Amino acid sequence: MRLRWLVATAGLAAAIGTTVASPSASAAAGCWPHADGNRYWCENVSGAPVYGSIGNSRLYPNPDHVVGAMYSNPSWFYCKVDGQAYVGGPHPTRWLRTVADNGQYGWMKDTAIYSETDPVRGCYPS
Repeated sequence: MRLRWLVATAGLAAAIGTTVASPSASAAAGCWPHADGNRYWCENVSGAPVYGSIGNSRLYPNPDHVVGAMYSNPSWFYCKVDGQAYVGGPHPTRWLRTVADNGQYGWMKDTAIYSETDPVRGCYPS
């Protein structure tokens, strides 16, 4: 019965010249430069955890150690690194360096950022 209703509804829509809208994917806007030229603003998930670094090095994110959270949105980020712990999403091993709202330096997972993070500079010279 439901299938007949769907077919009839589709036929009626075609007959009167209407279309059924389907959601379309759109690319997220990219992060944009901060006025100081050293950071980037990005739209992010409010309340996302900020992770510490491995050992005494500030160069590698530690996915097992939360040092704070980021409630602001948008938030600023210094740089990005790829090839780190898996986070998923379109950049599955990307993390971004920032400062949590409690003042702790750390890293945010790329999946916690809505903006496209490709414009953010790399943390290491290439």
